[in-house]
Amino acid sequence: MQISASFLSINDNIKENVNLLTSCDIDYLHLDIMDGEFVNNKTWEISEIKELINYSRPLDVHLMVNDVYKYIDEYKDLNPTYITFHYEINLDILDIIQYIKKFNIKVGLSIKPSTKVEEITPYLNYLDLVLVMSVEPGLGGQQFIKESVNKIKKLKELKGNYLISVDGGINIDTVNLVKDADIIVVGSYITNGNYNQQIKNMKEKIYG
Repeated sequence: MQISASFLSINDNIKENVNLLTSCDIDYLHLDIMDGEFVNNKTWEISEIKELINYSRPLDVHLMVNDVYKYIDEYKDLNPTYITFHYEINLDILDIIQYIKKFNIKVGLSIKPSTKVEEITPYLNYLDLVLVMSVEPGLGGQQFIKESVNKIKKLKELKGNYLISVDGGINIDTVNLVKDADIIVVGSYITNGNYNQQIKNMKEKIYG
């Protein structure tokens, strides 16, 4: 299981603390990008992101936006490993998948807590990653929605070539619920404490 660390909950000395987070034993730096339209919250502009990150870890970009193509064009230049967008936008899903892939970037599709796995089965063969939201997208620090566990199990049973990622409310108490996931997105659990120690605690919980 890999850890993709989000800095959404960091409010103070952001650049310094993002660099500290990036220096820790994580697999990806997770970028939560929100436009204030698809979700109520609005995060950083691309120019701010370029100032914040140092590219020493692979990037995992999660777009919670309506104008997906605009943001793909901006974030592709960061050479991320993944760009993930939401199934719930009212656009042609296959066209967006193909658009991302032409930049040799892996594609993720995310589903909100209210969206069923069955709704995205037509797209699974085209995806590199499926991101299960275990909280409502838009804010950090929310409680894990336990119904998400069944979605992860169902995606694993379908045995596609995609990785399963889960995002929201992941901490030392909930990580064992998502043991079937390949990637966990962890934010406030890490950033509300000593980063290295919290990551160490999480890995010990995962691996024993």
